[in-house]
Amino acid sequence: MATTERRHSVHTPHVFSSQAPSTAARTVDYIWAVARIALGWTFLWAFLDKTFGWGFATPSAKAWINGGSPTTGFLKGTGENALGGFFSSLAGQAWVDWLFMAGLLGIGAALVLGAGLRIAAAAGTVLLVFMWAAELPLPNNPFMDEHLIYAIVLIGLALASAGNTLGIGAWWSRTAIVAKYPILK
Repeated sequence: MATTERRHSVHTPHVFSSQAPSTAARTVDYIWAVARIALGWTFLWAFLDKTFGWGFATPSAKAWINGGSPTTGFLKGTGENALGGFFSSLAGQAWVDWLFMAGLLGIGAALVLGAGLRIAAAAGTVLLVFMWAAELPLPNNPFMDEHLIYAIVLIGLALASAGNTLGIGAWWSRTAIVAKYPILK
């Protein structure tokens, strides 16, 4: 007697399923995809505004391309916080600026495109946890803020293979480099 196995789950998105997904599962895939793109845009926008100083959070005079430091404003403002001495000492250092900006660009691009979500989730979680730690103690909550919530969402995006819907994740997963190094998925 032959048995069939339903292969669709949150861990195995519809693009790899041998059966058509249910409407509810397909809706969840789109919700995760929209969340992925929205969060990716948040990272990309931070990179663009800090680079070019378009006047939203960064004035033109303080843009990275005009010699400004993308980390100074936030990190110098942490001086009175629990870990402020450590984070303030990092403010304005060229290697910190480059690492921060590369992180914003890489995480944002990976999320918008839908490829490399595992690395984007790991790097984004580290970046967000550092930003959370720099603000301790939090002014409005004993421990929870948007940095931790975004980190949780990043992990969920990677686990849900959210890049397979409205992104290049399914194609990317089939490339030789990802087959050899699955961490790149």
